Amino acid sequence: MRVCRLQVHQWCFVLCNVMLFHALLFGSDFIEEFLLPTSPAAYTDRSVLELRERARKLDLSQPSANASRRLYPVSAAACLPHQNLLLILTLVFSSPGNASQREAIRKSWANQTTVRTGVAVRTLFFVVASAQSVEEKEMLEEAYLHGDMVVLGEGGVARGGAVSERMHWEQMKLALRWVLLYCSQAWFVVVVETDSAFLNVPALASYLLGTGTRPDDDLYLGRVIHKASPERDPKRPNYLPPHLYPDRLLPDYCSGPTYLMSQDVVRKVYVASEDVTLPLPSSVLIGLCARRAGVVATPSIRFSGEQHLRYSACCYNFLFSIAGIEPEKMDMVWRDLGSGHGRRCGVLETYYSLVACKTMTYLDKLNFLNINNSGTQE
Repeated sequence: MRVCRLQVHQWCFVLCNVMLFHALLFGSDFIEEFLLPTSPAAYTDRSVLELRERARKLDLSQPSANASRRLYPVSAAACLPHQNLLLILTLVFSSPGNASQREAIRKSWANQTTVRTGVAVRTLFFVVASAQSVEEKEMLEEAYLHGDMVVLGEGGVARGGAVSERMHWEQMKLALRWVLLYCSQAWFVVVVETDSAFLNVPALASYLLGTGTRPDDDLYLGRVIHKASPERDPKRPNYLPPHLYPDRLLPDYCSGPTYLMSQDVVRKVYVASEDVTLPLPSSVLIGLCARRAGVVATPSIRFSGEQHLRYSACCYNFLFSIAGIEPEKMDMVWRDLGSGHGRRCGVLETYYSLVACKTMTYLDKLNFLNINNSGTQE
């Protein structure tokens, strides 16, 4: 009898540890996806209704040739009105000197132009003008060679590869304006704030087509940051003085580097961004503009957010985006995920892969903290 009781006790102990292990790995994801979704917006606020009406009536007339060259000195071809369904237009923000990263993306996930018969996807690079003449010349040659770059003329000039948050926000607004001017038929716009992110186009397209989401469904999708507090310490980055932003919490927003907006959200965010100049990252300001327009951020744990996850094929196959991929690894990941056709992973294989990549990521983080603590003590 004692042996039986001991065995039952041991099984309970093992079961509790297994549950604890899974809670540590997936608890925050479960809470974000299912327990903390933002309530649907009720459009009763007069300012929200007025902004949405302005967005509906927005008419960005075709700029003159001089104005167009000033805004976009080099521009990719506009989307053709008669082309087949353009499901996803991806905007990748890149620095002038990052030619190797752009080439790695071109040879991997940006090489995909269709996801199903008649369903198109397109990837463009948005690059700020460079203050260095040699770098500028090389960038222009690259743009004319590939035809997939838009050079932003009024978003500031990158000096030594550095782009401030204020400059990045101006670039973001110019990029959204380009979409509304030249590619308004794209159903969904994916923003990739850095050229070191990997976008799993087949998985994202399958999700959008499978859910039947339309371009006018107010979809603002990504890794949602809930109830973040503004930085009030003047000595820290992203300091936000109370007189500029008196609210106690920031609006819910989709964390960079990758998030998605339906075409109608792009229009509303652009209209709401006219007088937004807070010293915050673009992803936060997009969330602020979305709130002003009555758009609710929809959480998805399939966006990795800013966290880089250790590589595991079926784990990456499950995710929509992964941050921090080195250029030399882009092609390997692309080929492992089926070169645009998707990888076949069973339920158990996906589960074990997710457990493996998350566990290794947490262990990497613990090692990093231990190294930092050792260095501090020395």
